[in-house]
Amino acid sequence: MITIDPNSAVPPFEQVRGGLAQQINDHTLAVGTKLPTVRQLATDLGLAANTVARAYRELEEAGLVETRGRAGTFVGAAGDRTLERARKAADTYAEAMHKLGLDHDTALSIAEAALTARG
Repeated sequence: MITIDPNSAVPPFEQVRGGLAQQINDHTLAVGTKLPTVRQLATDLGLAANTVARAYRELEEAGLVETRGRAGTFVGAAGDRTLERARKAADTYAEAMHKLGLDHDTALSIAEAALTARG
């Protein structure tokens, strides 16, 4: 499912979050798919449960998964709208850069640096 690189500069929770987000966005994990429990995935990956729980929380905040109490965590329908949300975020960023008077190349450099810093 996900591979954790212990030598990576990217924190383990971010590797879990990013791996699951990628699988949700490329539809490897379909809407409605039940994810492993936090404890099970933590055991499978050799991580602390809190690490996986943080990744799940961030995925839920992003609308990619939904937790249904004792029933578990499932891939949410919002994952199908990820590109739409990204376009809106890009529009908001472009508008902010325009209002700040920054040119196209500078705005792109700032966005690229931010993306690179996030891994």
